[in-house]
Amino acid sequence: MQKEPKKFQISPFLVFFLIHGTQFGVGALGYQRIIAMSAGYDAWMGIILFGFFTNIIIYFMYKICEKGGGDLANAHRFAYGKWLGNIFTMLFIIYFVFTTVTVLRTYIEVIQVWLFPDFRTWLFSLFFLLLVFYIISGGFRIITGIAFLGTVLPAYLVFTMIIPLEYANFRNLLPIFDHSVKEIMLSGKDMTLSMLGFETLLIFYPFINNPDKSKRWAHIGVFVTTMLYLSLAIVTFAYFSEGKLEKNIWATLSIWKIIELPFVERVEYIGIANWCLIILPNVCIFLWCASRLAKRVVHVKHKTTLIGLTIIVFIIMQLLEDRKLINELNNHLGNIGFYMGYVYIPFLFLIVSFTNWRKGKKEDATS
Repeated sequence: MQKEPKKFQISPFLVFFLIHGTQFGVGALGYQRIIAMSAGYDAWMGIILFGFFTNIIIYFMYKICEKGGGDLANAHRFAYGKWLGNIFTMLFIIYFVFTTVTVLRTYIEVIQVWLFPDFRTWLFSLFFLLLVFYIISGGFRIITGIAFLGTVLPAYLVFTMIIPLEYANFRNLLPIFDHSVKEIMLSGKDMTLSMLGFETLLIFYPFINNPDKSKRWAHIGVFVTTMLYLSLAIVTFAYFSEGKLEKNIWATLSIWKIIELPFVERVEYIGIANWCLIILPNVCIFLWCASRLAKRVVHVKHKTTLIGLTIIVFIIMQLLEDRKLINELNNHLGNIGFYMGYVYIPFLFLIVSFTNWRKGKKEDATS
């Protein structure tokens, strides 16, 4: 089984920050309108359902790592053989690269729309990716520390959701069960992009000291993320009518606009600036996963794959200047992420379990 030296490993409870740090990101600024398109204000039930499904996927991922050799690359080789396994691993490299691009480019778009319309994409992405490269070069324990800070430091933003309750009308959520189960399920699927990130566990599993003790923390991480999305969605639904929400691309930022403090007039400016701390661990972990898998496939130094993929991410960022392209990228990644996380991982679990069972039968027959 693939296992890293103990000096590079992290404590089991830190898995909570890694899972939550990858799931909660730029999607939280505007997912409410997207999920409401399919199931109206019954969409909050879709969040609960997909939170439950995600916890089941977490169980599958731990089993894949335990039975398949310790991480995704080994599991692919164990299930499909060396060459076909490497091809499947390369698909995940591409997936993590485009996840990195999507998260960072969407955040830059928020800055350009809400703060600085003439802000250059290349300028921010250059300095941000240099910071990400520096963090990843420090090792996985440094990345984990950034995930911890990215969760703890901006946590005060949760309290900004209390003020809009003064203007909330919870009758907006009535009548409950006004949509079919299919529509509620579709609304949960629509927020796949916001829930993605848990699949990184398949890559950083070897860096966990005593993985069995980390299982509950991984499940707690998904639970906390689900509750945050659920609470934010209910506050948003209570604040906006369905007609008004349909016209708000960034519902969370629109809610922040009503908050007035004695020392600052535009609270959304503070929120967007602080969201950079939330985005940073997202980008670090996704890019680290891509470069780590690339290292496993091509057998070169991690720093080499990291430099190459960082340059590729920067180049792709410059090609996404049109709002329609960014929106299409978000939609396509959400669909691909759904099949990667909620369809392929259970399938891989079945393949690894079957291969492990067949291998055990052969060993028993020869003994």
